[in-house]
Amino acid sequence: MSNQDFNPAEFFAKFGSRLAIAIISLLALLLVVGSFSVISPGNTGVIFNVWTGSLRSVPQGVALRLPFITQVQSYPTALRTYTMVRRAGEGSAEGDDSIDLPTREGQHITQDISVTFNTSESLAAQVFKAFRGADISDIESTFIRRTIITVAQNVAGQMSLSEVISSKRNELQDNIQKNLNTELEKMGFHLDKVNLGASHLPQSLEKQMQEKMAAQQQAQQAEYEFEKQQMLAKADVAKAQGEAQSILVRAKAQAEANRLLQSTLSNNLIHSKAIDKWNGVLPQVSGSATPFINMKMDRGTEKE
Repeated sequence: MSNQDFNPAEFFAKFGSRLAIAIISLLALLLVVGSFSVISPGNTGVIFNVWTGSLRSVPQGVALRLPFITQVQSYPTALRTYTMVRRAGEGSAEGDDSIDLPTREGQHITQDISVTFNTSESLAAQVFKAFRGADISDIESTFIRRTIITVAQNVAGQMSLSEVISSKRNELQDNIQKNLNTELEKMGFHLDKVNLGASHLPQSLEKQMQEKMAAQQQAQQAEYEFEKQQMLAKADVAKAQGEAQSILVRAKAQAEANRLLQSTLSNNLIHSKAIDKWNGVLPQVSGSATPFINMKMDRGTEKE
């Protein structure tokens, strides 16, 4: 093409029209794309009209919206867990995030805790309004976190140290869950479960607890040994009493047998038994009488 054939006005006119078409097409595409929002599974959406201020909830799936006029926010209806623990990398926040709990005596421990909750689908619009459309992660790091800490500290502060870490630990967990559920429901959330994890005592307090437990174990061992010795002594007494009773019973039985034997013996019986044992040989030397022989009885026998 020669320079004489080039028309700048015509060139810029064609370029301008093509650019305008491209811009209009891009805007149309953005309007079409912006007219849809995807609500992920396990969430409920809230559509807010910036002109009228109206709110409406929509279920999971594709939600229609008006670009630049309506705002869409999702809140989880599936269970979600917020965790506060000492070990880094295991909690919802970085570093040591366990709760500082005071006790009735003024002692302090740190406590691991996890809270499982979700947003009620029917109250999602209330959540949006209460927190001005904030994302759930922002709500967790502010409201949820502060409420967990406040409720747990109030409940633990009414209990002793031993109750918090051992004897009434289940009661502590149940009371935290009860009170926390009340506070979360006010803002449109539903509490599913509170789980208490490990309790962490200060080093000085842990040493005191270990010494106390050792002393208790020694006292229990001493009590066990004392009871053991008492039981052994009672067993020895019972054994001695049993043996004495057995001897007494045997003696009474022998005495009764002797009495019965003596009452049944007679002179004739004794004489008869002596004759039964005599071999018929008279002694070579006799005294004034021959033993075991009744002469009257013998004569009477000869006459017959």
